[in-house]
Amino acid sequence: MANQRVVLTETEADETNNQVHHPYAFHVSGPRKVSAPNWRDLINSSWKDGNYKRTVIACFIQAVYLLELDRQENRPKETALAPKWFIPFKYKLSQTLIDERDGSIYGAILEWDRSAALSDFILIRPSGAPRAVLALRGTLLKSLTIRRDIEDDLRFLAWESLKGSVRFNGALEALKSIADMYGSNNVAVAGHSLGAGFALQIGKSLAKQGLFVETHLFNPPSVSLAMSLKNMGEKAVFAWQKVKSMMPSATCVVDTDGGGEGGGAGGGFSNPTAFNKWVPHLYVNNSDYICCYYTDPAGGDGGERGGGGGGEKENVRPAVGGDGGHMAAKLFVLSKGKQKFLEAHGLEQWWSDDLELELALQNSKLISKQLKSLYTVPPNTTGNRL
Repeated sequence: MANQRVVLTETEADETNNQVHHPYAFHVSGPRKVSAPNWRDLINSSWKDGNYKRTVIACFIQAVYLLELDRQENRPKETALAPKWFIPFKYKLSQTLIDERDGSIYGAILEWDRSAALSDFILIRPSGAPRAVLALRGTLLKSLTIRRDIEDDLRFLAWESLKGSVRFNGALEALKSIADMYGSNNVAVAGHSLGAGFALQIGKSLAKQGLFVETHLFNPPSVSLAMSLKNMGEKAVFAWQKVKSMMPSATCVVDTDGGGEGGGAGGGFSNPTAFNKWVPHLYVNNSDYICCYYTDPAGGDGGERGGGGGGEKENVRPAVGGDGGHMAAKLFVLSKGKQKFLEAHGLEQWWSDDLELELALQNSKLISKQLKSLYTVPPNTTGNRL
């Protein structure tokens, strides 16, 4: 027995080899210039670096995609692909979000793994590292998931809202739970594509309740029929205003708010305290037609280009009663010239070694529309209180 040798069968050897060279294995397609946390993080945390944080958060979202692929392909724990995308950063899987209609995993909560950190002599959580992250995947074009994923895609396309989705309720409850448990300042939510649409809307829902959670949105959807119809309506109102202004007896003023959620972006009562509370981070590629409309500037000023090969600017927040009404957010724009859609919309670009954020717009029209309800107080809240 002492001299007994373990010999792998040909099938087992093939499976092991396929696992090592799988295209989604962390060492094959993961980031190259990022390292796991170590004791140096106790002095100068890597999490304070925006590039490092963006890379790790994107890896967490990739882990959610792979959790579902591992499930579909019945991979055992020993050969699962997903854990490799969060274990190196000292995080562990705390909870999976499952769509009960098809059993698919659409999100996961990853928590700081204190025991794994202590084993590497990391005594405290690095500054800037969230205690827990809710990561949400986008559309997965597989037979077991495509129906429910496309259903939510069409929901957003038609209504520019995901609040009617089962997944919206599940994600909102999960995010609120960890925010209540650890404090909203120790929690982050992130998503890619459709998942970014969910992350934006549940993050905004919590912000309305006074819970401001760090939010990272990769390739968030920006195209919808509802938005197109609203734009047409706004153009019609603007044209009517021009006509009325040219009439000698034009004395009435046309309300351009359109009864939107929470009042108009340029009027109403500003809520300046919210600007310092919730500032979502959006990562957009100009060649991705799903998210590129976030780069449309507000006010037609075309924004500013960052010099020196990269740029990142926080959208200019309006002064109280200002005429712009542009909302606070951080918009990071990647511009590589003409790219194929799958490359421009892919998640892996956000941890690539040669990533350069070349363009930053100060004022985004679409961001203002998405966030205006947070920064205006409905008129009926300003009345006398008993």
